[in-house]
Amino acid sequence: MKFTLSWLREHLSGDYTLDDVTGTLNRIGFEVEGVEDKAAKLKGFSIAYVVSAEQHPNADKLRVCRVDTGVGEPVQVVCGAPNARTGMKSVFSPPGTYIPGKDITLGIGTIRGVESRGMLCSAAELQLSEDHDGIIDLPADAPVGAVYVDWAGFGDPVIEIAVTPNRADGLGIFGIARDLAAAGVGTLIEAPIAPVAGSFPCPVTVTIAADAPCPAFALRLIRGVKNGPSPDWLQAKLRAIGLRPINALVDVTNFLTFDRNRPLHVFDAGKVHGNLVVRRAVAGESLLALDGKTYALDETMCVIADDKAVESLAGVMGGEESGCDEATVDVLVESALWEPINIAQTGRKLGLNSDARFRFERGIDPAFTVPGLELATKLILDLCGGEPSQVVLAGAVPDTTRVIEFPLSLTEKLTGLVADDAEQVATLTRLGFTVEGTSGTVRVTPPSWRGDIEGKADLVEEVIRIAGLDRVPSLPFPRDETARKPVLTTLQLRTRKAKRALAARGLVEAVTWSFVPKAQAEAFGGGQPALALANPIASDLSDMRPSLLPGLIRAAQANADRGQGDVALFEVGQIFKGARPQDQFMAATGLRRATAKPAGAGRHWSAKAMSVDAFDAKADALAVLAACGAPVANLQISTDAPAWFHPGRSGTFRLGPNAIGHFGELHPSVLEALDADGPLVGFELLIDRIPEPKAKATRVKPLLDLAAFQPVERDFAFVVARSVAAGDIVKAAAGVDRKLITAVNVFDVYEGPGIEADKKSVALSVTLQPREKTLTDAEIEAVAARIVADVAKKTGATLRG
Repeated sequence: MKFTLSWLREHLSGDYTLDDVTGTLNRIGFEVEGVEDKAAKLKGFSIAYVVSAEQHPNADKLRVCRVDTGVGEPVQVVCGAPNARTGMKSVFSPPGTYIPGKDITLGIGTIRGVESRGMLCSAAELQLSEDHDGIIDLPADAPVGAVYVDWAGFGDPVIEIAVTPNRADGLGIFGIARDLAAAGVGTLIEAPIAPVAGSFPCPVTVTIAADAPCPAFALRLIRGVKNGPSPDWLQAKLRAIGLRPINALVDVTNFLTFDRNRPLHVFDAGKVHGNLVVRRAVAGESLLALDGKTYALDETMCVIADDKAVESLAGVMGGEESGCDEATVDVLVESALWEPINIAQTGRKLGLNSDARFRFERGIDPAFTVPGLELATKLILDLCGGEPSQVVLAGAVPDTTRVIEFPLSLTEKLTGLVADDAEQVATLTRLGFTVEGTSGTVRVTPPSWRGDIEGKADLVEEVIRIAGLDRVPSLPFPRDETARKPVLTTLQLRTRKAKRALAARGLVEAVTWSFVPKAQAEAFGGGQPALALANPIASDLSDMRPSLLPGLIRAAQANADRGQGDVALFEVGQIFKGARPQDQFMAATGLRRATAKPAGAGRHWSAKAMSVDAFDAKADALAVLAACGAPVANLQISTDAPAWFHPGRSGTFRLGPNAIGHFGELHPSVLEALDADGPLVGFELLIDRIPEPKAKATRVKPLLDLAAFQPVERDFAFVVARSVAAGDIVKAAAGVDRKLITAVNVFDVYEGPGIEADKKSVALSVTLQPREKTLTDAEIEAVAARIVADVAKKTGATLRG
């Protein structure tokens, strides 16, 4: 939202400065994003008279000018503008002046052998417009030596603020002035809007269809207008905030959009066929809009149509066919109310933005519907003349009156701010609220323009933002002997620990969209239906993500496309397997690409860099599980990873029947669908599914438990069917004696000559750690025999000879 300081002064009287305005706006919730002060930026530019303009002796396209700057003798300036001539007045910048359009500081220079002591400037060089074809040509009565911006009226700062979606009233300059006045800056100028009497019945009627999202529609005809350029004061206001003046009728509607937050529309009555109807569009209809583009409409969109065709896209943009131009004689002025959600859906679906849409989808003041039309009528009559009809009102302006019982003590209770009852009542009254009572519990009626005020807490917010957050006292936490309860939940702690663990392993955190295209939602949904959004922000962000992997894959590929192929990324965030709360999980997901192996693994100056593999993803996942307190020693790994992983290079982490995550190499078909290049490996863990840690034992276990006896290692090579997982063999061997056997590791897998075609050899290293005495050879052999027997019984393996 942009406005000028002088425009604000039309609604806010008093002795205040630009700093007063910007500082107070920041304090009361309207963040100032920027202030453009042309007077400060262009104060070094003055009006000058070109005494003579002679041909440059060494250049055909240059002229040597003698310029009277109003101070001292004329100075010599070399100028390349085609319109530089003797007797003209233009804008001069002396040496030492900063030229914003060129981003240079001017100095004394020599151009083709002729000295130049300054510069005659174009509008583009002063960043006043895009015109750079010639220097600024000023009228003959422009005073030589005067500061150009002061003479031209550009010494008016332009303030740009951010308006939160709930504060639609802040999208009008009058609303901003009202808040500033309530905060003690100036006095609000409230002039009543007198109705303009109509001299004849409006010949055009309006009908609102039963299913049209339009509560009220006000209309009147003004005949005999003379349209043309709007006056200089109106054009200057619009240009200052970045709008292009069009003609007086259109400029009036743009003026009221920003001045009073009241979007309106004007139809050329001579181009309207019959009466108007507000209805939903019919599939197949289209509209050539004022931006010159044709939009295909559907039955979800609200339109204004006449007896012939659609004339306007309700609340968003008018049609070109009925637009006003220099030949317009009779004009229909419309002031309507539209349902905000329907306006937002229409604009997003068509990708169409406008100042009207921006305001209607946030909710404008319904009570200003007819007064806004009256104010527009008065301005049109003043600028264009004409004779107005009576007002036609279809539908009814909704009654938004609601009363809130507000205990004034609630402000201190919720915020700690101490404000007496009189101050709170006065603050609400200045903001436009009606307050019944002066102390204790009062009855507050919010004004029609504050649709965001719904309860007592909202009134507390109004009091505190006007009073100032700096009045809220800072209170220390109580420091007594009572033990404080944990602040973070188990899930919050696990989220933090997972991020720390992955960052420590060299992965970089990414934050991706929570929305994905439908095709990706279906591909990564595990057979579950996609969770589609009712109102997506874009067509390619239509569904809630069932996995974090699609976003990380796209991010990794984006880095690779920019020359950073070796990337390791992670994200911890929510995923959505369904619409129910129990189908939503907190996931920890990581991805490695190309040669982005863990630090210290696979990289050495003497050898070629190794590509990432499934075991890198497995190691990352195990690090997260360990950090989150999962019983890593009890994990089982199965080969039933989801379809987006490579079937032979992936696995699933399980605790009994509970699957808590997956890891492995991404399937080539998935990478092809996402237009990504491999190799890519990753994992995804559902940290909600990690069991809660068991209660800590009352006796503290030693951190390091060293045995007094020498461990014993024995190697076994088993021949099994290729279909048998090595993990099953490890599990069978470890289960022989869980107290004595402390480690079982696979150190070799062999397939080839000497082994049957449908079998493989799996070699294990088994560590025996005695606790009570040194093992004898006979005891070791007995354990070895039990290992061979149990592995054979559970997996069908035989000891390799």
